[in-house]
Amino acid sequence: MPTLELIRCPNCGANNRVSADRLAHGDAPVCGRCKSPLPTDGGGSTSGATGGGAVVVVTDATFAEMVERSPVPVLLDLWAPWCGPCLMLAPTLVKLAAEWGGKVRVAKLNVDENPAMAARFQARSIPLLVILKNGQEVDRLVGVQPAPAIKQRVERAL
Repeated sequence: MPTLELIRCPNCGANNRVSADRLAHGDAPVCGRCKSPLPTDGGGSTSGATGGGAVVVVTDATFAEMVERSPVPVLLDLWAPWCGPCLMLAPTLVKLAAEWGGKVRVAKLNVDENPAMAARFQARSIPLLVILKNGQEVDRLVGVQPAPAIKQRVERAL
């Protein structure tokens, strides 16, 4: 399955899944809703950045660097692209990442592509949100949660 990046449309705000391979080949993606050009320089992407309000994508290979050694607490979303509730939760996480502005890192880990971390966190039900501080799990939430509930649990963990 190809690696997908979420890119938020600067015109209408829709989240668009774009193949990382397409981006690597220089293709110019457009929004599925309004057909406006999507930013490919990281400006609207919800992955690839390491903080400052963007959702980052982590893998088994980048987990230690992006999560365990994070200078800020991490809200880790274990998800899969075929999971409807996971896709419903994604816009909430993008908004929370922007609201926290780098005080909390919001990260996504695809359980299908990263079995080692999925096993480590015993991700038997997704979406699974794990709150980590100094690389250690301090709390977890299972299923789609409203933004206020997520914020409350993260703030309690801080």
